[in-house]
Amino acid sequence: MNNVLVRRLAQLVPMLFFISLVSFLLVKLAPGDPVQAYITPRMSPEDIERIRHSLGLDKPMFMQYLLWLKNVLQGDLGYSLIYHRPVLTMIAERIPATLGLMGASLVLAMVVAIPLGLLAGAYKHRWLDHFLNMFAYIGISVPIFWFGILLITVFSVQLNWLPSMGMRTIGVEDSWLDVIRHGILPCIALSFYNLSNYVRYIRSNTITQLSADYVQTQLAYGATRRTILFRHVLKNVLLPVITLFGLSFGELVVGAYVTESVFSWPGMGLLGIQSITSLDYPLIMAMIMLSSTMLIIGNLLADLLYRVADPRIKALR
Repeated sequence: MNNVLVRRLAQLVPMLFFISLVSFLLVKLAPGDPVQAYITPRMSPEDIERIRHSLGLDKPMFMQYLLWLKNVLQGDLGYSLIYHRPVLTMIAERIPATLGLMGASLVLAMVVAIPLGLLAGAYKHRWLDHFLNMFAYIGISVPIFWFGILLITVFSVQLNWLPSMGMRTIGVEDSWLDVIRHGILPCIALSFYNLSNYVRYIRSNTITQLSADYVQTQLAYGATRRTILFRHVLKNVLLPVITLFGLSFGELVVGAYVTESVFSWPGMGLLGIQSITSLDYPLIMAMIMLSSTMLIIGNLLADLLYRVADPRIKALR
């Protein structure tokens, strides 16, 4: 296990280097000029060039990348060109909200999808299976931003049950219950897509497991279908779900960013959208690298969990 972890972490370095190089080039080649945010109608060309020089934007692109890489290796992600604050500080303020939203949606998707997928597989081709299949197809097809707007329209505007935006109510900043109320709709919106995928995946694996020989043996010994389903089939079904978690982690990160923009959730997604619209290069690069690192670590975690859960994988190494 330790050798696998060391080898995977060693692969992380060149992968992140390649991502940073390509991302930096794409960001710099994008149309627009961040200096425009500093220009006033009466500013002279000399003053504009002085601002460009102070921001380091007058250097060749390759030199800008090397300077950025040097600072990053020293733990300095730079200063925001628009907010005039350290990028690392801004991310540290926003990342707990994003991780909390992602974690809550993942737990919700797993808790709901596992029993629904098992039931859909156990009642194959019956009305319950058809209903859950229709539910899963809708979840896969509906865009997150549209579903989020639908939730706001129904539960916030029409029913007035839950808040539609933000993370806290003004004047109630110390209440965790208020944070939970604000997070219900974003969590449902983010978990809906992954929930539908998990239901379909668990259903397919449940059907495969129910046709296995050990199930017929258990039935011959008098075990009930419910006992077989939740005590034996469930264990074998959960192993592939770990792999599915690693494959869907990227969608979870992207979905969190989209969800935050819809619900004005004060996390990294909303900050990333603002940095892109304002061409804040240091902040954009920090967001890209952090998102890439989260994606790679998520896949690494899924791989390690699979090796822990299935001893046969250890025997092959």
